[in-house]
Amino acid sequence: MELQDRVVLITGGASGIGKGAALLLAREGARVAIFDRTVEREERTLEQIARYGGEGMGIDGDVTRPADVEMAVRRVLERWGRLNVVFANAGINGVWAPLEEITPEEWDTTLAVNLTGTYLTVRAALPALRKRGGSIIITSSINGTRIFSNTGATAYSCSKVAQVAFAKMMAVELGRDNIRVNVICPGGIHTNIGENTQARDLETVRIPVIYPEGRTPLPEGTGWLEEVARLVLFLASDASRHITGTEIYIDGGESLVQG
Repeated sequence: MELQDRVVLITGGASGIGKGAALLLAREGARVAIFDRTVEREERTLEQIARYGGEGMGIDGDVTRPADVEMAVRRVLERWGRLNVVFANAGINGVWAPLEEITPEEWDTTLAVNLTGTYLTVRAALPALRKRGGSIIITSSINGTRIFSNTGATAYSCSKVAQVAFAKMMAVELGRDNIRVNVICPGGIHTNIGENTQARDLETVRIPVIYPEGRTPLPEGTGWLEEVARLVLFLASDASRHITGTEIYIDGGESLVQG
């Protein structure tokens, strides 16, 4: 078991990519703390972890609130005494619309969850991680890093590319503490992120492009949560101990042809 006895904190861990990672990391021996805003989903995920014989705990809160994130880290330490891996995964698509239709409040919400939430999570976890070293993994996207043709996704894309810059800065700053910081950049993955997406008037700004043979060079097309979870496991484990400050694309080559 690659993560035997390690303690992992996952934000947005009750659904989508976060849940997929929580289940796999628990199967690999990790004790998993799920920090999320949806209690019902937390409970369902914890039930699945228990069925695997794993150990988990749910923590309700909002990554945009410093006190909530600090409380989450405190509860992890109170229960398990240490923290080895942080998966800063919580995020929203937010509003996708022509720029003049995105209100300042909508812009701020997307940046607050995706970027500020990442900063708050990492900042709160640092004292615990510095004691033993560890791994920080951040969920970014192909949008804003390789793809710029999803018109209307401006706020989202800006938040995602900023996460990559944040990770690289932290990789240098925290390397002396034996803390690795890496980023995953998923493309199309079967998740429920569409639930927090608001699309308005995109046809007015969309660039007409047709992909007659599909959006990815690989035949599978849209990826699966288990595939992303295996990447998170790799970055959380000692198998990646010489990798830091790196973004890894998991998109079936979608960003190479879509751009």
